[in-house]
Parts: sequence; C-alpha cells; structure tokens
Amino acid sequence: MADEMMVKELEEVVVRFSGDSGDGMQLAGNIFSNVSATVGNDICTFPDYPADIRAPQGSLTGVSGFQVHIGAGQVYTPGDRCHVLVAMNPSALKTQIKFCKPQGLIITDSDSFEAKDLEKAQFKTNNPFEELGIKQEVLEVPISSMCKESLKDSGLDNKSVLRCKNMFALGLVCWLFNRNLAAAEKMLREKFAKKPEIAEANIKILNDGFNYGANTHASVSTYKIESKAPKAKGLYTDINGNKATAYGLIAAAEKAGLELYLGSYPITPATDILHELAKHKSLGVKTVQCEDEIAGCASAVGAAFAGALAVTTTSGPGVCLKSEAMNLAVIGELPLVIVNVQRGGPSTGLPTKSEQTDLLQALYGRNGESPMPVIAATSPTNCFDAAYMACKIALEHMTPVVLLTDAFVANGSAAWKLPNLDEYPAINPPYVTPDMASNWTPYQRNEETGVRYWATPGTEGFMHRIGGLEKSNETGAISTEPENHNKMVHLRQAKVDKIADYIPELEVLGDEDADLLIVGWGGTYGHLRLAMDYMREHGKKVAFAHFQYINPLPKNTADVLRKYKKIVVAEQNLGQFAGYLRMKVPGLNISQFNQVKGQPFVTRELIDAFTKLLEE
Repeated sequence: MADEMMVKELEEVVVRFSGDSGDGMQLAGNIFSNVSATVGNDICTFPDYPADIRAPQGSLTGVSGFQVHIGAGQVYTPGDRCHVLVAMNPSALKTQIKFCKPQGLIITDSDSFEAKDLEKAQFKTNNPFEELGIKQEVLEVPISSMCKESLKDSGLDNKSVLRCKNMFALGLVCWLFNRNLAAAEKMLREKFAKKPEIAEANIKILNDGFNYGANTHASVSTYKIESKAPKAKGLYTDINGNKATAYGLIAAAEKAGLELYLGSYPITPATDILHELAKHKSLGVKTVQCEDEIAGCASAVGAAFAGALAVTTTSGPGVCLKSEAMNLAVIGELPLVIVNVQRGGPSTGLPTKSEQTDLLQALYGRNGESPMPVIAATSPTNCFDAAYMACKIALEHMTPVVLLTDAFVANGSAAWKLPNLDEYPAINPPYVTPDMASNWTPYQRNEETGVRYWATPGTEGFMHRIGGLEKSNETGAISTEPENHNKMVHLRQAKVDKIADYIPELEVLGDEDADLLIVGWGGTYGHLRLAMDYMREHGKKVAFAHFQYINPLPKNTADVLRKYKKIVVAEQNLGQFAGYLRMKVPGLNISQFNQVKGQPFVTRELIDAFTKLLEE
C-alpha cells in the first residue's frame, strides 16, 4: 500500500541526460525515448551536442545533453525546462542546471564529484550545490563505484566497465517512471550484436540501476505517464529527422519508379542522411561520398541528366560551394533535390547547433535569375513528407528544389507511424513520348505547367544537348540573343511560379477573428503551436499560420495575411522570412520575434513577447 501511495500520475515530463561526450548520454536518451514510445507516449527529443570533437574529459566545453519530452497527450516540443536532470559530473551540473525546473530532481554520480572533478568544472568551493544556489532535490548516487563492483568478475577492463555507467543512470530513470526494461534490453542486444559481452554488461548495469531505485526507494516518488490520446492503428517507431528524410527520398524513388542517387560530402549535421541511404543498396539506392561538396552536387546533376532521382545533401557552408552546380540544374532544367540541414553560421560557426539562417541563401544565393522551389520541414516526422514532396516537385516540374531542415529537427526524434505508400500521391515525370520524336526540341514545354519534357539519354530519336550556356527556346542551340535570354528567364520563373497551383493552400489555426496572427516556418512549428494553444487557453484571441512551402508561397497567402491587423513573424534569424513576406505581400503590418542562439525557442519567452504585442 505504501508503494502504491508513492506513485504519482503525470500528464507530461521532461528528462535531460547530461555528461561528457564519451559518457553515452545520447544512447541513454535515445533508449529512454524508444521505451516511452513503445508504451504509447508521445515524445519529442532534443540532442544537444558540443561542437568539440572530443573536449578534455570533465571540461565545461565537452558536455553533451539529450532532452526528451514525454506526454500522455500530443507533444509539440522537447520542453523548455526539465523535471529530471541527470548530471554525470560537475561540468554537466554547472552547464545544465539552467535547464532544470525549480521543483525538479537532479541525479548525480557522486563518484565524479571529487576535488579534481570540481576543479575541471571551475568550481571555487567543494560544495557545488551550494555554490550554484541549487534548491532542487538532489539524488547523489555512487554510480561509478557500483558499476565497478557489479562487473568486477566480468573480465572487462576498467575503461569498458565505466562506459556502462550511463546504463545505471538510465535504469534509475526507468524505475522513476515505471518503465519496463524488456524493450531497453532488446535495443542493447541489437546495438551490441557483434559484442555480446558488452551487451550483457550494459544490461546488467541497467537492471542494477533499476533495482537500486526499487530497493532503496531513492527517497523520491515514482511516476506514471499513461497515454491518453488515442493513436491511429499501425506500426510506430521513434525516428529522427535525418532518417525520416532518407526514408522520404527512398519512398519517392520507389513511387516514381526511379533509382535514387545521392552525391554527397560529409558535413555536420547532414551526414546521417548519407549514412542511412548507404544501408539501402538493395532498394536501388546509389550513394557516392565525393571528394568535396562541389563534386557531390555536380555528380548529382549528371545523375539527373541520366534519368535518376538525384539528391545532394549538405549544410549551409556546403550550399555555398554547390551553388554553381545548382545553377547548372536551373538552366538545364533538371530535377535535383538539395537538402540543406541548417546549422549555426556564418563560416564554420556553430556546427552542432540549429538556426534558420539559410533561407535567403536558398531563395537567392546564386548568380543570375535562378528561381528554385524551397520547402521547409516542420518536425522530425514531417521530414519524410517534406522529402517526398520535394522529390515530386523536382521530378514533375523539372527543376532543382531546396529542402530546408535544421539541426533541431534533423537530430530530434518523435514517435512516427509507418506510412502506407499507397496513400501518397503519384509521381509522374514529364517524359517525352514516341509521337514527339519528329519535331521535338529540348525546351519544348507543356503549355499548362510550363515544364519542358524529359528525354533521358539513350531514348531513340531524342538526342539533344543541354548545358550551362543559354540555349535557344526554339532550337536548343546555344544563343546569346538578348530577346531569347529575356524569354528564357521569364519561362524559368513562370514554371516555378505555377507550382503554386500544385501545393496546399495556407491553413490558419486558432481564432478566425484573432487580434494577432503568429507566423512561422520550418522547424519552429512545435514551439509556436504550443505558444498559441497556451494563449488561447488563457483568453487571448490569437491565430497561427505556419509555412512549409516558401517558394512559391501558397496561392492564398496574401488573402490570409491581409485579414489580420497585427502579425508577428517568429524565426531563428534576424528577419529573413519577415522581409520576404514584405516583398511578396506589400503593405503588411509585420512585427518580428528574432533569436539566433543556436538553441530552440523557449515557449515561455514566445508567450511573453506575443502577449506584450497584444497589449500595445
């Protein structure tokens, strides 16, 4: 009876794992997220990597964090602050305490709080909790020494034993939230399938952590988060944005009946798309890790000419290098998908952090008039649909397409229902037909869409030449005639503009007679949606419009925006989308909320800023 009284039921909880880069915090967080998803909870995660490849052990710059928000109902963000903070060393405590709620619980490895450890974290006293003014409940557990004792007869060396301590912390957190360990054990056996002794050691420590909490009751209550929101029937998995992007590209190739080609060069935070696609040769996927960004894109342009679904993946610095080859696809009117997983800039900037600062680069960052459709993914799971639609537009409209994601949605994960590909729209490239052979030219176009017809090499009767020099609209031969160039520029622009007829109209959530319209784009969807929901629950008349299709804008954009007297555009840059909207829809009264911190928005800050706007 006493045990039952100790169990509290929660609607949601946020847990943050933190420690050295080598402490396995990302693995512990991912497993806890997966275990939670398997019991029907909604989840949203935020891996927060350090930029250093391997900072000195115990240093302030080497702290790696993983935050997961688990809910009984729908979850939109990884949470502003956590209810439980796991801090494996003093540096983790010092850098991550700001993310913990005042009434939260802190779990530490007391063995890692010796004098030398405190010195590395630049503490001035031997009491870090008092020095930081910590009022939260602290659970100090001798994790390292218990791991050594538990595995003393395992035959593993000391270094391997201590690598298991993340599993002790995970086991303790699983006890805290009444999680069954069976799913976690299965994941560990799969991860370490080639090293079963490592798998079993981790599983033993995982159970030790769970039993430590159960046997000592750890002086804290345990919690249950029962799933309340009914989920659609089907198979679910925990998926991050990069993997969802890879799957979306594969699905589009399957739907179009084409082989998928990826020409890429490794760059944080986009590399995992290359890694994932390289696993799927059996599905007709060809991946080439090229010598540099330029070669990656140029090879993809060649694959597009050859008739493949061609993709190149990168981040902002790579787009700078790819721009000339991207423009070759523009003037050649070839289908190409450029995935830009945005990160902090300029230059090398903040390689592991997230921003929305590449929007104008995607729209205009090339020489000449080079119109290119731009799509932005809104969440980790939406990356699948966004990638699919980017491919559909590229193939059906014979144009390169930029797909913008960002480090937040690319590395973050959520519970995802495996889709039924039969429910997705067909992809029908505009191939030439045999009856065109007698009078066909390379820039002959469909009158309705403005799209040129696609003759892949080897199609009998359709030998042709395209390239980087301007061509005659009528013959396809090289032309420097002023009127022809002017016409071709307008035809390429009109082709992209007409894509607005084939994308969804802009939807508005919230109050039709709202006093304020919140506008966002891309990966900020969850935070802005949560801010709107909170404000409406507290009597504010607000609405929310979020853009996934940026170029061209949805056809009803101007009509929607002109309904509202006050509009605030919130984005993680200095106002790129706000400026774009002012250019496309003149006369709007737009306010801005801009942050460029490399971190997701804090929902509380959004609510305060939007409320202030309403009161002005």
